[in-house]
Amino acid sequence: MKYTVDKQERYTVFQLDEENLNSLLAPQLKSEFVILSNEGVTNLILDLSNVVFIDSSGLSAILTGDRLWKRLGSFIVTGIEHPSVKKLIEISRLETILTLVPTVSESIDYIFMEELERELDIDGDEP
Repeated sequence: MKYTVDKQERYTVFQLDEENLNSLLAPQLKSEFVILSNEGVTNLILDLSNVVFIDSSGLSAILTGDRLWKRLGSFIVTGIEHPSVKKLIEISRLETILTLVPTVSESIDYIFMEELERELDIDGDEP
């Protein structure tokens, strides 16, 4: 599986450099998610801008990432540009579950806003 990982202080961008996210790649992607979560990555941006096809195994891998980061911070899926990928996400109704943001830069802004909200919530809880 070809991919790049760009680790920053507050977020990590995982860009999948494959056209197909299918049953051959899904187990590897799940493993990478587990490794990143165990390394303490609190906010993950999954960039699918190179992906033109996803099957049910690929969707399962994405949902695994979403579940892992529910307790850690933010999991954002970005770069959903290819019509077949958009259609599968719509048909699966995953736009109601996943955080979908159009671009990486907008995803970074989203993470900063979420972190700010979490900090304000923590400060607001104190007497």
